Amino acid sequence: MSLKTSPPTEVGTSGVGASLEGRLQREKEFHDRAFSERTRAPVDKFYSIAGGCWHAYTNALLNECQGKRVLEYGCGPGSSAFQLREHGAQVIGIDISEVAIQQAKAIAEQSPTASTITFRVMNAEDLQFPDRDFDMVCGSCILHHLNLERSLTEISRVLRESGKAVFVEPLGHNPLINLYRRLTPNLRTEDEHPLLDRDLTLIRHYFGKVQITYFHLLSLCAMPFRKTSAFDRILKMFDAMDRMLFTVPVVRKQAWLVVMELSEPRKA
Repeated sequence: MSLKTSPPTEVGTSGVGASLEGRLQREKEFHDRAFSERTRAPVDKFYSIAGGCWHAYTNALLNECQGKRVLEYGCGPGSSAFQLREHGAQVIGIDISEVAIQQAKAIAEQSPTASTITFRVMNAEDLQFPDRDFDMVCGSCILHHLNLERSLTEISRVLRESGKAVFVEPLGHNPLINLYRRLTPNLRTEDEHPLLDRDLTLIRHYFGKVQITYFHLLSLCAMPFRKTSAFDRILKMFDAMDRMLFTVPVVRKQAWLVVMELSEPRKA
């Protein structure tokens, strides 16, 4: 995972601001611990209702990915890099957490196909790749850990003109979800920032075409039933209700997650 905001004027000897270095270190330490100790396991129950979102994300990734060069932000043992490689993509996965990279490499070593994936420790806001190097950049729940403007600059820089970016991200407007976030600060980094309207506006500055699909509002109510035989039926009902609700623009910002498909990159 990666980072958030720092003043561009605070430049150290390495060319990176002091506050940026502090933010990088906090993110690295948090995610090293999260991957090695599974400290975020308590939130797994929420993702039990997110099948619709992950299905849409996976479809967007795997559609015509064969032979494409793909960069995954924030990879780890649950990386989409493995599915992409199985479908014929050439994949490089990056993460600021050395533990995440070690775990991803360990899984890759068990498969002849996955062993061809390259995993590297890297700052997602300062990519060590040339311009127009990738057909796709993707990631799940990673951009809200970043300085969004820096990361969008890099994503649009390394994408080819015909390329696209696909991300799953949380939104930050729903008051009940935000209350839970405030009550569980140990489950997240102090620098992360679920996306707001202004962030979506910024994204449109870097991409000529932005498609956003909204997921999970009433479907969160299915979570208490996740260990019952009725769970799938209840979740399907709430998902259908959510799809109707999200046809109303004012309701969309209350969603928990969005899948963003971004194309026509514009170099800053």
